[in-house]
Amino acid sequence: MTTGFLFNVQQFSTEDGPGIRTTAFLKGCPLRCAWCHNPEGMDAAPQLVWYNTRCIAARDCLAACPENALELTPAGMKIDRQRCTLCGKCEQACPAAAFETIGRTWTPAELLAMLLKDQVFYETSHGGVTFSGGEPMRQVDFLTEILPLCKRSGLHVALDTCGMAAWEKYEKVLPFVDLVLYDLKIFDPLRHRAVTGSSNQRILQNARRIARSGKPIWIRTPIIPGYTDDAANIAAIGRFVREELPGVQRWDLLAYTNMASPKYQRLGRAYPLENAPLLLRSQMEAVHQEASRWVTETHWSGATR
Repeated sequence: MTTGFLFNVQQFSTEDGPGIRTTAFLKGCPLRCAWCHNPEGMDAAPQLVWYNTRCIAARDCLAACPENALELTPAGMKIDRQRCTLCGKCEQACPAAAFETIGRTWTPAELLAMLLKDQVFYETSHGGVTFSGGEPMRQVDFLTEILPLCKRSGLHVALDTCGMAAWEKYEKVLPFVDLVLYDLKIFDPLRHRAVTGSSNQRILQNARRIARSGKPIWIRTPIIPGYTDDAANIAAIGRFVREELPGVQRWDLLAYTNMASPKYQRLGRAYPLENAPLLLRSQMEAVHQEASRWVTETHWSGATR
């Protein structure tokens, strides 16, 4: 049996497709977007994090660590990730649950049972389940087992993907998907590579192929100050959607959130948007106005100033 490695299963999600949904976040992603709001989903491996708001400085973790990989300083807990073997002993020893290992293995049956808990809410709200990440297509073998189970259970299935997978993998899962949530972030290939670490050639080609398959698509564009929010980028994406993606039902513009900073701190990573403020409401409205010139069914959501 193939298992999946997830970093979160979020119930009562309202931003990942129609209706009330449960979103399964699979670990691992081929992109390294500068603004990623789920950095714990980038790496496929488990990761140890420390919550400063929970710590009571009991120091039991220091004694429990067999690798001497922990140091409690006035600035907080330092984790030597080269030494840490993710043995979990610090997590077990901490009386305040300040440590957590991000990532858990699920069997298809276990995850299906979790997803079915809220089936009544899916039915009354015309919702369902969404497979997201990270990038769910990094675990395509698991998807080919869990998605048919979802369909046989009568669940509406959405796939949230960045488009960076071989087309052969999409061919395996699309028959079991009712809706594709497809990320288009930056249209210019050089800019895309500079801020995500990868070309967008495969992303655009897969978008065309999914559109030709007749599968319903919702395009999703994160509106990130200084990265994706300029009119030229929005116009280029809009033109591409209008002219080459006949399966698109709507275009969602997702306002930048500044709530990811603590996640980066817990992972010991720098966050390029550490001090970036939320967008002004007028900025999001301007982006929405430009997008609406190209795609009629366009929506924006998220917090603004």
